[in-house]
Amino acid sequence: MINIDNMLLKVQKPARYTGGEVNSIVKDAKEVSLRIAFCFPDTYEIGMSHLGAKILYSLINSRSEYWCERCFMPLPDMEMLMRENSVPLYGIESMEPIADFDILAFTLQYELSYTTILAMLDLAGIPVLKSERDAAVGVSYPIVIAGGPCACNPMPLCDFIDIFVIGEGEEVTLELLDLFDKCKKSATLRDEFYAEAAKIEGVYVNGLTSRNPVKKRIVADLDSIFFPESFIVPFVEAVHERAVTEVLRGCIRGCRFCQAGFICRPYREKSGAKILNETVSLCESTGYDEVSLCSLSTSDHSDIEGLLTKLTDYTDKNSINLAFPSLRIDKFNEEVLRRIKSVRKSSLTFAPEAGTQRLRDVINKNITEEEILEGCRVAFSGGYSSVKLYFMLGLPTETDEDIVGIYTLTEKIMRLYKECGPNRGISVSISLATFVPKPFTPFQYEPMISRDEADRRQKLILSLFREKRKVKLSRSAYNTSFLEAVLARGDSRLGRVIYSVYKSRRDSSNKSISSALDSWDDYFDFSKWESAFNECKVDPVDIANRRRDYDEPLPWGGFDMLISAEHLIRENKRAHQGEVTPNCRESCSGCGVNLCVRDF
Repeated sequence: MINIDNMLLKVQKPARYTGGEVNSIVKDAKEVSLRIAFCFPDTYEIGMSHLGAKILYSLINSRSEYWCERCFMPLPDMEMLMRENSVPLYGIESMEPIADFDILAFTLQYELSYTTILAMLDLAGIPVLKSERDAAVGVSYPIVIAGGPCACNPMPLCDFIDIFVIGEGEEVTLELLDLFDKCKKSATLRDEFYAEAAKIEGVYVNGLTSRNPVKKRIVADLDSIFFPESFIVPFVEAVHERAVTEVLRGCIRGCRFCQAGFICRPYREKSGAKILNETVSLCESTGYDEVSLCSLSTSDHSDIEGLLTKLTDYTDKNSINLAFPSLRIDKFNEEVLRRIKSVRKSSLTFAPEAGTQRLRDVINKNITEEEILEGCRVAFSGGYSSVKLYFMLGLPTETDEDIVGIYTLTEKIMRLYKECGPNRGISVSISLATFVPKPFTPFQYEPMISRDEADRRQKLILSLFREKRKVKLSRSAYNTSFLEAVLARGDSRLGRVIYSVYKSRRDSSNKSISSALDSWDDYFDFSKWESAFNECKVDPVDIANRRRDYDEPLPWGGFDMLISAEHLIRENKRAHQGEVTPNCRESCSGCGVNLCVRDF
């Protein structure tokens, strides 16, 4: 067992690194046949807020013969002390090195976490390159697995990961672990395990070719799948301090920019009874006084009013706040407001995405200005005085008129607030993200706007809001969005770039290390990426800012997310024609998914 007592007084928030929280799971290492480290390539506070991590941690540990521990990227202060004291990265349940585990499972939630994966492997004392691990003589390193939304295009990480899980993990994870356990007990060679693993639907074994695209794994019935009865309660305040229950998966809307809306299809719901049971169990086992309904669009649940009735009967009685983070503004009516009247009225978040109806039709947002204003009227009349609005700059076909439309729409919302007559002043927060084209969306063929054009458009919107003191406006940094686009759309050449950035963390003495938390603005250093692109002779502009032809081979073409290429092309053409596609409940768009929302 690793002893870190001498380091804890020297770092901020030492409880990030100690484990021992309520509901954490500790087993006897001698009594288990497999040890798995669930590695979240970010800090403790972020990883402990992620629902997928909670589900898989509890799922694996529900099997007595397997032990899953958690592992996070330490902050720079702790990382430096670990390296200075030769302390390797460890699982926080056992405080033992993850290099001694059987499997390391990384979750790919965000492209800018890729360098963090390499840093975690390095800190664990494990070669970051798959080729080096494979060539090692006399050493058996853990198998490195990765899954999550970014795994839909695994090519940039193929130099480092052994196995990718494509799609949803509840069923395929245990199938993969059972296979490995069987092979380990029979002393099967690792190559033979890889060959068998490649036969499991949803599994891509790096280095093994496949004649057919690797088909993503889905869970058909959400009511029957595993869901934890309890969550670990962190010692350190996490990003989201609340219980979370999943309401549905997939989305009926078909917004053409939204990767999650396409790769999470088909649309499936949990029953109200299932959601209520999970809510009660989680609140009672954790003591949280807030529960959040998790989905891409909770208000699209087919029985949303009945669901809210069930939940508020429980939450009101027990003084528990019900959070509704994925509420569509066109679904926010008096009945919904009545059902959540006891919820703490902090602010409401809506995402019009575009300022004009023309551009909302291009992106298939399927929401009108009248619906936006009506939703805000209901909110203001119900006592809300703070609203957050999400927009994107650089959407396909966007013009300056569309940008001015963001200002015009905001003006109408502020005037509407005055008409509703609340006594308090209104607070409006506007978030401006730069559009990033993502794989498996109708906009995967589109270019990201250039740096100069993004700067010009941001200056235009800033000039419009300069005199609006009650409007707080934030915008994404272009370098971050640009790199996100490069890593999302890139091919296997990106592995060399990621490796080069990883190596640049160390100075010539091989001692001084810069942070590997590229997903944090405080630590992100774009100059390292610029140098790496030049060194590796990879043109990032060609990857991010160039339009793709419909018949052009795509790096992610070897993976089947159940959405047909014909549908994506058809939707792209409809976007340029300004044509909307009805949501899945209104009409089938023929996207290629067999299980359809009409089954609900």
